[in-house]
Amino acid sequence: MLRIYGNRALKTLPGDATRPTAARVREALFNIWQGRIGGCRWLDLCAGSGAMGAEALCRGAAEVVGIEQSDKAYAVARENWQRVAQPDQVFRLFKGDVVKQLSRLKHQPFDLIYFDPPYTSDLYGPVLERIVRYGLLAPTGEMAVEHGAEGWQPTDLPGLTLVRQKHYGTTHLAFYAPAPPHSRPL
Repeated sequence: MLRIYGNRALKTLPGDATRPTAARVREALFNIWQGRIGGCRWLDLCAGSGAMGAEALCRGAAEVVGIEQSDKAYAVARENWQRVAQPDQVFRLFKGDVVKQLSRLKHQPFDLIYFDPPYTSDLYGPVLERIVRYGLLAPTGEMAVEHGAEGWQPTDLPGLTLVRQKHYGTTHLAFYAPAPPHSRPL
């Protein structure tokens, strides 16, 4: 079991098939975004057990949307979100490849996006490019990308500006905002 905001227990997956975001990283992220969560639209990419989306729901997000590829993780995330969502909150969870599923969300901008792929995956570039192409990050939105010390490294990208980085042991978070309009690709 995993505990989130309000000491709520969530189901997790046995074994190491998914790597839940550590409690101190979750707490740090929600402290950074604390004034932005209430009433927001939250996108959880590579949702795993759904802990980040569940935490967003518990802290007042109006809508949480997630994408998860694993059948087992999808079922656990769905159950966790059903457990914590209030009647006035909306949540949707899509099962499948995150790169392919993003097209379902075209032109539905999110205030906050959390992207936590397997660190050794090749998902970083394709997902970040599609977030820009599909207009998924609201003009005043922010995205946090979780990554390890090795492999993918954050930098400014077409349509996205790296605004800060945080390190929590071996877990790193890169925060992006939409690039100013004059610097976006046509």
